[in-house]
Amino acid sequence: MPAARELLLDAAFTALGARPWNGVRMVDVAAAAGVSRQTLYNEFGSKDGLARALVRRESEAFLAGVERSLADTAARGGADAGDCCAAAAVWTLRTARANPLVRAALTGCRGDRLPPAAAPPLPAPRTPFGVRPARGTPSPVALAERIRDSAAGALGALGAPQDAEPGPEGVRRACEAAVRLTLSYVVAPAGSDEEAAGEVARLVRILLGGPVA
Repeated sequence: MPAARELLLDAAFTALGARPWNGVRMVDVAAAAGVSRQTLYNEFGSKDGLARALVRRESEAFLAGVERSLADTAARGGADAGDCCAAAAVWTLRTARANPLVRAALTGCRGDRLPPAAAPPLPAPRTPFGVRPARGTPSPVALAERIRDSAAGALGALGAPQDAEPGPEGVRRACEAAVRLTLSYVVAPAGSDEEAAGEVARLVRILLGGPVA
């Protein structure tokens, strides 16, 4: 059975699909998770703390998916750097479309329905049960850097040039460009995810000096 924390985050995510964040009530989240409201406050400290934890969880799950898509593609026979970045692009586009919290985290555009981006509050007072330390939500810049570094690592494992041209810095820059292009398609979609991924692959191949399909 999932721990109370995961049940509460699941309940908050479900509630957010039905109403804007300012309409989500802590008492309703606790009831949906089958725990007391005190347990909810013990876990997250406040509604803002719940929001931060929810955005962090969805962002980390998204990043784990990016790494899986890169690793799975790199392990496939005949895949090149463009294929890897294209796979990460498809995952990013599909996840951002399906999950408004991930889209907001990637773009910084939250609208009225989602939790506001909040900095970590002052340290929460300790309770007899303890309070988890607060952490801020990931910024679009931090997420882009995580994706870039994951892609650069996957390309290195794939055998992308690290000692000769373009070298590790060139690989890093190509991954940075791929991430930036992918995020532009999150904001302004292409005709299809496959079309966008094809452009990402083409850019990476050009930057790394490989054959361009």
